[in-house]
Amino acid sequence: MSVKDRMSGNEAVAYAIKQVNPDVMPAFPITPSTEIPQLVSNYIANNEMDTEFIPVESEHSSMSATIGAEAAGARSLTATSSCGLALMWEELLLAASNRMPCVLTLVNRTLSGPININCDHSDAMGARDTGWIQIFAESNQEAYDNFIQAYPIAEDKRVHLPVMICQDGFITSHAVQNIVLNEDEEVQDFVGEYHPEEFLLNDGNPIAIGPYSISSYAMEARKAQEMAMENSKEVIIEVARRYKEKFGRGFELFEEYKTEDADYIMVIMGSAAGTAKQAVDDLREKGMKVGVLKLRVFRPFPAEELAEALKNAKGIAIMERTESYNGHGGPLCSELRAALYEHKVYTEAVCYTYGLAGRDFTVEHVYDIFNEVNDIVVNGKEYKQHRYINLRTKEV
Repeated sequence: MSVKDRMSGNEAVAYAIKQVNPDVMPAFPITPSTEIPQLVSNYIANNEMDTEFIPVESEHSSMSATIGAEAAGARSLTATSSCGLALMWEELLLAASNRMPCVLTLVNRTLSGPININCDHSDAMGARDTGWIQIFAESNQEAYDNFIQAYPIAEDKRVHLPVMICQDGFITSHAVQNIVLNEDEEVQDFVGEYHPEEFLLNDGNPIAIGPYSISSYAMEARKAQEMAMENSKEVIIEVARRYKEKFGRGFELFEEYKTEDADYIMVIMGSAAGTAKQAVDDLREKGMKVGVLKLRVFRPFPAEELAEALKNAKGIAIMERTESYNGHGGPLCSELRAALYEHKVYTEAVCYTYGLAGRDFTVEHVYDIFNEVNDIVVNGKEYKQHRYINLRTKEV
């Protein structure tokens, strides 16, 4: 039986953590994720869960402790944002390469500089090649649902990789929305108990974790890790379908919104997908065939599936909420355009950068983008491939 409530995204994730009741949570506060460990520590103090909470001296230490606990056989997690994730950089790579199925709840916030505490995806995108599975949420509900699915994905024998559950700082993390919560017992039944096959405290079967690897073995380890990432795509889909059967909600690798007959499709991640959907509804009423593809899973990148979903579109707007400083767009743009080319989908794909450091992104901006893509396709309008939306100064 589900329970209706109103919660911020941080509250929703903390509540999901309470329901899952993992063994260990080391954490260090940083805006805008601070509320998550704060609320979890309150649940522990009130005897509503029995997770071991470890206050540490930095984000680097929080991930180090998470890896140590996971290696010892405990189901573990931590939370962070922005520069906290950057400080974990070394440990992110170790968690993935040592095949630790831990979870990180990331509240997306721009990386400095200049110093800013608002949302973009520069933190998560900076960690995109560390070997973590990355799942993004549009709403508070999805942040809650995604967290509950994280451990069944991470701990699957075909995967055994860490999972990063992402939501947009302040936009979902602090805004209060209506939400449907699952019953505690149903969540625990869905997630199940953790019984690792190999762990450090198993004195009957001693193992080494993180040993030095000579050249004769390191490359094979990397390949095994890559194969696990490829396997995770199937597992993510299986878990999402099982979650939807049990709780009635959920998406798989991405959500397609009114794309079946769409001439123009916007590809976007995170909370701004809701803005794009509203604009699509408005433009549909005016007779314009447009749609939104909301990418839920960025790692593993679903190249083949995206190409198939977009193959009939006349034009595609790729929305980037970070900057790669390469002169022609960010990671979503680069990887999606490569996927389209590889799978022989030859359509106009235009990259736009929006919402950096919390800059407003409105339905009017979406109208303008769809109209411009239409102008490019129909009238052959010349365009700049890497253009900023809602920039205060004129681009040259």
